[in-house]
Amino acid sequence: MTEYGRSPGSEPWHPGDPLYGDQGWEGRQQHPHPQQANQYDQGGHGYQDPYGQGGQDQRYGGDPYQQQPQGYADPQYQQQHYQQQQPYDQYQQQYGTGRQGGYDTPGHLGQQYDGTWETGQAAMAYGTPPADPYGGQNPDLYGTPEAYPPPQPPGHRQNPPEPVVDWAPEEETRREPEPEPEENHPFFTGEDDRDDAYEDEEPARGRGSRGDDRRGKEKKRKGKNGVACLVVAVVLVGGVGGVGYFGYQFWQGRFAEVPDYAGGGTGEVQVEIPKGALGTQIGNILKQAGVVKSVDAFVAAQQKNPDGNSIQDGVYTLKKEMSAESAVALMLTPASQAKLIIPEGKRNAWVYETLDQRIGLAPGTTKKIALTKADSLGLPAWAQKHPDIKDPLEGFLFPASYPVAKGSKPEDALRRMVARANQEYGKLNLDAKAKAVGLKDPWELLTVASLVQVEGKYKHDFDKVARVVYNRLKPGNTETVGRLEFDSTVNYLRGQSTLDVGTVEEMRKIDDPYNTYRVAGLVPGPISNPGMEALQSAISPADGPWYYFVSINEDKTVFSVTNEEHNRNVAEYEKQRKQGQ
Repeated sequence: MTEYGRSPGSEPWHPGDPLYGDQGWEGRQQHPHPQQANQYDQGGHGYQDPYGQGGQDQRYGGDPYQQQPQGYADPQYQQQHYQQQQPYDQYQQQYGTGRQGGYDTPGHLGQQYDGTWETGQAAMAYGTPPADPYGGQNPDLYGTPEAYPPPQPPGHRQNPPEPVVDWAPEEETRREPEPEPEENHPFFTGEDDRDDAYEDEEPARGRGSRGDDRRGKEKKRKGKNGVACLVVAVVLVGGVGGVGYFGYQFWQGRFAEVPDYAGGGTGEVQVEIPKGALGTQIGNILKQAGVVKSVDAFVAAQQKNPDGNSIQDGVYTLKKEMSAESAVALMLTPASQAKLIIPEGKRNAWVYETLDQRIGLAPGTTKKIALTKADSLGLPAWAQKHPDIKDPLEGFLFPASYPVAKGSKPEDALRRMVARANQEYGKLNLDAKAKAVGLKDPWELLTVASLVQVEGKYKHDFDKVARVVYNRLKPGNTETVGRLEFDSTVNYLRGQSTLDVGTVEEMRKIDDPYNTYRVAGLVPGPISNPGMEALQSAISPADGPWYYFVSINEDKTVFSVTNEEHNRNVAEYEKQRKQGQ
């Protein structure tokens, strides 16, 4: 390294701060590097060979200034050398500097050779050997000007060169992408920051291919922009439509007049209201049946009526084209309910006939279905497969009211009745209750209850009638010898209901399992559909020694222990019956 063109100055400068003591170009040339000053021999020729070879740089063929070792401090030489630098400054301004690392001129301190032809020629022309491109023999950069490059004059300072991307095409320069406007952000355009379709593809070579790629992306961006706009439009239209719909509903409910018929309607129609149906559901059923004109009219009329919420499930006989208020009022009238009500103690034969009439079927249709489909109607296991029974469903068409609409299926009504019986019987532990009174199973307990229901006639007599049944079933009794001898059983096997069943001798001639004048013990199965009162009496009979009873009137039933006493009670009954005729 040389210090041509510099002389000691009066003001030192700080090599680590390029702006320290910045006094222009002339001021900077007066301050040599402290370490560079050590390169001159103060007692000899003034220059120490940094390479140890007599002042000749073997890399460039020797020091061209060796013959003038003392010329370094000659002011005349410095002036002459400074004038020689000016042509190069003009050359630098015209063609640009070949600097590397921020050094301006070939003859300047710390010049490094960047490998270009111009730099080498300029260095040779001005007598300065170019720097070793490979760093020499491990130079000490911390003790040389390379570690602290001198500051540049303000007019000569330049920005560092932009890095060259070695993989980019030669004819193109890579530019940093400018930030897109907010409206072109992928959030608004629907385009990802980097399109997936081009992520894995290798960049095309040449301007033409890149232009096609950009045009393809631009088309895709436009397509995504259109989809995004369409989605936004759909959302806006949906929101406006929803607000409009609910606003219209509110206006209709508050101010608009709902469509409704006028008057009490004409004709007749049956509608079935399911269990748990509310106002809107009931209104829909009535509108579909042609009873009311709109659901809103029915709901409004139901809310106006204080008892409107008391509409129960069931089948109603209504009229077509009724006003909503008339429909609500009629449905609150018990007579409008088209229900089949099964009284306690009715036999299945009566239920079958009534169902045929209500549904509109030929006589005997429901009975045939009941006998052929009994096992599929929901009977419990303890009620199936009993021998000699006349009707497997007897005792399971539970006394209650059931909705039966015209045109419905009879098996549906039968299934509801059996389900209701299972529900009520399931509330009681019938198996344990049967064994407590000396019976085998719930089937026999239900059979006793059916006898109590028919023979007792009045509920206040059920407990005593049940005791008479259990007393007659005892094998050791001397009064009936284990036979029940009930006229009701003879009426059941004959399919009739009358008080004139004939003499005891005539009835004992009937050969039938249900003839209690002939067969000892219980009948094969229930002979009626008992209610819960009769069943409770069969479970908990009254205590007493009675074997006979006769109902003289509604308020008086006479119980007796012996047959003679019973005959006197029967004579009294016949006398009052004749007087009543």
